[in-house]
This record gives sequence, structure tokens and C-alpha cells, in this order.
Amino acid sequence: MTFSIVGYDPKEKEWGIAVQSKFLGVGAVVPFAKAGVGAVATQSYANTAYGPQALELMAEGKSAQEALELITREDKDKEMRQVGLIDAHGNAATFTGTYCYDWAGGVTGEHFAAQGNILVSEETVRAMAKTFTETEGSLAHRLVSTLYAGQLAGGDSRGQQSAALLVVKEAGGYGGYNDRYIDLRVDDHPEPIKELIRIYGLQQLYFAKSKPDNVAAIEGKVKEELIANLRRLDYLKGEKEDEEDLFKALTAYIHTENFEEREQERGKIDLEVLEFMKKQR
Repeated sequence: MTFSIVGYDPKEKEWGIAVQSKFLGVGAVVPFAKAGVGAVATQSYANTAYGPQALELMAEGKSAQEALELITREDKDKEMRQVGLIDAHGNAATFTGTYCYDWAGGVTGEHFAAQGNILVSEETVRAMAKTFTETEGSLAHRLVSTLYAGQLAGGDSRGQQSAALLVVKEAGGYGGYNDRYIDLRVDDHPEPIKELIRIYGLQQLYFAKSKPDNVAAIEGKVKEELIANLRRLDYLKGEKEDEEDLFKALTAYIHTENFEEREQERGKIDLEVLEFMKKQR
């Protein structure tokens, strides 16, 4: 009752998983990942021990296929399981037990493994493989695009309920203190993949680094719009303001709205922050 993809970006050194299921809070069960080691998706009567076990084995230098063979070897219920793995070098492996409900299966390709069970048809997995291979952009973007393509191709035959996206990279977490670069969950929603894509967009807005081309000096029209909107949102008081008032008001806004990752040197602003501000009510 789940379909997922595990993937790797060799340029950015990122590992990740995207998953959707007719199951409450799938993000709490399926995805496991560790920067520099790999990623695991365990599903279909999921054995959640597979995640930590496979990561430990891959951290010791085992390939994805070797780790897969070892974690399933002693599991008496392995024929009810499904799992996909990607190792530190981007090698992929997937396994579908013979007792998984139709349609069930998986496919591997360069730097990815896609798998699913209780699907409408194998077209879901085929569409996922094609989309991951042909889509450009960040790993997270490719993963959620792949998940969406899988849903359009049929998806889970029982319907939709939850979805999750987990991407890890060294020091990629908030403040650089851990590897949890992107960790988003939609636990219960009528269209969880669309909702996951929406909150992924918010995550990028709040936490992605500013693009140099989007950083502008606070002058001319930019300054006029900034003053008008800071006043409209009650960050800037009164009819007159000096540069110090404007700086303090903008700083207060940025910190209140959690835009610290997009904060610029004094006298400049990320235009994406300004656009967000203009749309606020």
C-alpha cells in the first residue's frame, strides 16, 4: 500500500527518500538515511529494523545489494517485505517479497531504486523510474517530481493518505548541526503528494540560500515597496522613517517570519522575501 523512491545526487552528496501511502504518518515508518552512508525505504509490513541495520552495514562498507541480502537473510517474514536501498556511492538495490500484494515490484537505475506494492499497475514504478532519470534540478525536486509522476500513473490502488520527503547531506541541517537537510511529512491529507510539494516550496523559501541574482539594493522602487509593506504589516510606525528605522523594521520582520537564511547585509534585501511580504494579508 506504498510506493517510494530512494535516490542519490553525486554532485551535491545528498541521499534521500520520497514516499506516499494509504497509511497514517508514513514518514514515521518508511524512510531512513544518513549522510555519507546511504538511504533506505522499508515498506509492505515494514520491518523498521531494516533501516538502522542497512545503514550500519553500508557504513561498514557494504554495498546496497550486500546490505539487502544480509538484512533479509534472517527475517522469517521477508517474503512479506519490500525495501529499497542506495549506498554511499549511489549503487541501488530493491527487494519485493513473493507475498506482497499485487501489483508489487521495483526497479533500479543509475542512483535510484523505485518500488511499490498494492499499486494500480506496474506503470507507477515505470513512470517513477522515467521521471527520476529525465528530471533535472536538486535531488529533493527530482524525488517529489517522481512521486507525483507515480501518482499520476495510478499510484496506490487503495488511495492516498500520507507522504514524506527526507534528504540528508553532511552538516545540511538547520544551523549545520546535523545532516537532516530536508525532513517534511504530510501525515493525513486527501492529496498528500500535492501538499508535500506545497510545503517543500515553503521549505525552500524559508531555508534555501538566496540566489545572487535575487539580492537587490534597498533603493528606488524596491525601497518604496518595502516601506509600504512594512508599514501595512505594522512593522514600521508613523509617516516618517530614517534608515535606522527601516533597518530595524526589516530585521524584525525577517526574524519574525523565520527568514534568517535569506537575511542580507544592511542595505540589501532578497527579492523573494519582498514578494512574500507583498502577498501577506
